[in-house]
Amino acid sequence: MKAAVLFSGGKDSTLALYEVLKKGWEVKYLVTIEPESRESYMFHHPNVGFTKMQAESMGIPIMTGKTPGLKEKELSDLERVLKKIKNNIECLVSGAIASNYQKSRVDRICKKLGLESVAPLWHMNPEELWKSATESGFEIIITAVACEGLEKDWLGRKIDKNNFEKLKSLSKKYRFHLGGEGGEFETFVLNGPIFKKPLKIVKSRTEWDNKTKSGYLVFEKILYN
Repeated sequence: MKAAVLFSGGKDSTLALYEVLKKGWEVKYLVTIEPESRESYMFHHPNVGFTKMQAESMGIPIMTGKTPGLKEKELSDLERVLKKIKNNIECLVSGAIASNYQKSRVDRICKKLGLESVAPLWHMNPEELWKSATESGFEIIITAVACEGLEKDWLGRKIDKNNFEKLKSLSKKYRFHLGGEGGEFETFVLNGPIFKKPLKIVKSRTEWDNKTKSGYLVFEKILYN
């Protein structure tokens, strides 16, 4: 199967990519849409510009596009990028887990363009997803938090076995989605079994809003390690 993967640089899209590669599918492109607004309903925002380095590390071509991030209108920006490559692929892979909003819209665009919509992680138990990611050797860090229970000190934290148990405990206590599917947190993948060169954050800064108790880890410089 010739595929393009909708890629944000976070754990879900990276794991979806990993799943189809394990099946032997030919991933022709990663597709990254960079929203100008952090309030995008469809697309991951924090540090999405660094997906080009992830793509280079994995040896997969990447197609990028920008969008103002306006609800519904941002879908046309994805469609515009896909039109450029639709004759070279058979399907679009996404990392959707539980968001019907996102999946239904990807499905709709695929149908319009004559592509199959594939979501390998759809309805996967988030605890099993994290277990699969960590046991497979993916290095995942938290890059944004936006819910009760997750404080500033989670920004930049690597999710290893111990931190996962802490995250799971907090998700139960404060009732946020363990996979971050509701925007409670965002992630970035620095290394894993499909990376030829790991990435290292050399310089970053935090942006924190004390009023909303939310914030971002903003990468300023990343190098291949």
